[in-house]
Amino acid sequence: MSFDIKRLDSADSAFYAQLDALLAWEQVSDDQVEQTVREIIADIRSRGDAALIEYTNRFDRMQVSSMAELEIGHSQLQQAIETIPAEQRTALEHAADRVRSYAERQKMETWSYTEADGTILGQQVAPLDRAGLYVPGGKASYPSSVLMNAIPAKVAGVSELIMVVPTPDGIVNELVLAAAAIAGVDRVFSVGGAQAVAALAYGTETVPKVDKIVGPGNIFVATAKGMVFGQVGIDMIAGPSEILVICDGQTDPDWIAMDLFSQAEHDEDAQAILVSQDADFLNKVADSINRQLPGMERAEIIAASLKARGALIKVRDLDDAVAVANYIAPEHLELSLEDPQAVAPQIRHAGAIFMGRYTAEALGDYCAGPNHVLPTSRTARFSSPLGVYDFQKRSSLIYCSAAGAADLGQTASKLARGEGLTAHAQSAEYRIPKA
Repeated sequence: MSFDIKRLDSADSAFYAQLDALLAWEQVSDDQVEQTVREIIADIRSRGDAALIEYTNRFDRMQVSSMAELEIGHSQLQQAIETIPAEQRTALEHAADRVRSYAERQKMETWSYTEADGTILGQQVAPLDRAGLYVPGGKASYPSSVLMNAIPAKVAGVSELIMVVPTPDGIVNELVLAAAAIAGVDRVFSVGGAQAVAALAYGTETVPKVDKIVGPGNIFVATAKGMVFGQVGIDMIAGPSEILVICDGQTDPDWIAMDLFSQAEHDEDAQAILVSQDADFLNKVADSINRQLPGMERAEIIAASLKARGALIKVRDLDDAVAVANYIAPEHLELSLEDPQAVAPQIRHAGAIFMGRYTAEALGDYCAGPNHVLPTSRTARFSSPLGVYDFQKRSSLIYCSAAGAADLGQTASKLARGEGLTAHAQSAEYRIPKA
């Protein structure tokens, strides 16, 4: 399975053109997918539970006749905690504690200030009433994603969190259910696909309508989330997982190779890139990749990912490496350096920054504390990790004293009349005392 991973050099005149080609990725949602999803959403809106049951039976090979059979009760969630091995329960609870502790520090608070004339301005923060969490089922079952999506919502104060998870052939993932119980999920339905997204967005007789939908899914789920956006909020349309490692050549090359593998094993579209000014070190990592790859459980997926979208990039120096990283705006960025904290402030665009030789990205996926739901496909240029703030909303607070209304009214009147909006102007002028 030996192969040569792509090599790029920032000194080449065509470097950034080559880098653009490497980074290019378009989510494939063809006309047929979009038409199918559009029909499913329309059907759920018009027929509710009946349509949801039909799609679940068809796509997940189930045989249910009522929504009661598709709701997973609290007793089953609690039973899952007792059923899973003790070490897995301990690991889930430890991870949950760390995610919750980090999330508590993200909460936005209401604030206000009073001006000299008694006018009060401020911001009122409130949680969403209800949020929906989509969890993939079947082979792609990730209890860690349950913790990362559910805990910030509960910390934010969301009153009701509804989880949907497909159970193909009726097979339930106990770890996912245990994670839901530990995270405080309120209701769970064993439904998935575009039909589950539509049910959350518009509501059915049984599934409550939510205010925001979060969580990863396949192309049908992603397309459905895009279509219902506006009716509800969504977290993001996530692309393939990514890692960019900047290394000074002093970290064990086997460690770095395995860090690249950790993202490449997600799927063939995942992207793993190493940047270093040390050409000899890049060679050592390339050798380690070929030596360790045959022993990996997901070797074929890793190989396909590295061959199609992976790269080893030679840069001039550390400043050049930082420039490349900011251009790429990676989901995960490892600073495997002697003094990563000196470099971190120079990073403007990254979903999460892992500092030091001992901080493997995998720790962030599971239990470090910060959220692992991160912007992909260069969207870290303008997006942030999922957090408590995604489940809170802000309202502006404005209280005018009589003196404040008179002062502000004159300014508002002039601007409104300048825009030709005389009702606006008069509304403000009525509050100005007559001379």
